[in-house]
Amino acid sequence: MNEPIPVLRAVDRGTAKLLPDVDRERAWLLTVDGAPQSYVDLDEPTHLEFEYVRRLAHVVDCAAQEGEPLTVLHLGGGAFTLPRYVAATRPGSAQQVVEADAGLLALVAEWLPIPDGSGIAVHGADARRRLEQTPDRSVDVLIADVFGGSRIPAHITSVEYAREAARVLRTGGVYAANLADGAPFDFLRSQLATFAAVFEELALIAEPSVLRGRRFGNAVLVASHTEIDTVALARRTASDAFPARVEHGRVLRRFTGGAVPVRDSGAVPSPRPPDGAFSIG
Repeated sequence: MNEPIPVLRAVDRGTAKLLPDVDRERAWLLTVDGAPQSYVDLDEPTHLEFEYVRRLAHVVDCAAQEGEPLTVLHLGGGAFTLPRYVAATRPGSAQQVVEADAGLLALVAEWLPIPDGSGIAVHGADARRRLEQTPDRSVDVLIADVFGGSRIPAHITSVEYAREAARVLRTGGVYAANLADGAPFDFLRSQLATFAAVFEELALIAEPSVLRGRRFGNAVLVASHTEIDTVALARRTASDAFPARVEHGRVLRRFTGGAVPVRDSGAVPSPRPPDGAFSIG
């Protein structure tokens, strides 16, 4: 049997590479312009290589009883790592995935196809525009993992966007977003202030080294109109290979400080990562 070889292709937002994992027969790493985007094991969709994806999965795991189907909207697709995980752990779930990069969608469909009957529907569209077209109170979990290259687009960082996210969530629904920032955390603090203006409950999941400003990294923001089970989240994140903390309540408000909510008129993309922060050679 021939060993898989890397796949290189120009997509809408750069150059995509699919790199086979030598330790797993049908596992692939997707990068765009050298920045890791997704890791998928076609034989074991519950294997989550990236820590931030595991943290998003923890949010989904805590959103309902084990195995209970959910309606999930994913803004940002990559190689559909998390939708595959949800399909495997919660059979019967109805999932919509929104990805603006048509070239990337074509690459993933060719090399990492979604199994028939998975309940995953894919839409080539802008995340904000598709969100605005989503019916009221139709989603249990909304996952935002949207990056234009290595930065989060400005139009999904505002109060107006957060209101749209709140509108589509059912009672008890939860929003989770993959964010990236480093000290002095101007972007992360502004996102906390923005979502606090719309949602009653917030939590933040991140490694201590990131929260202490020692390095640039990912943080998962969780928002809901109802109480977030931070105890269950903390128990899960503490058992990961790279344990994370779950901040909420007074501690999170203190971290947010005097940051103010962001409006569409003043929104800007997330900061550009320092050279080498996420890149793979």
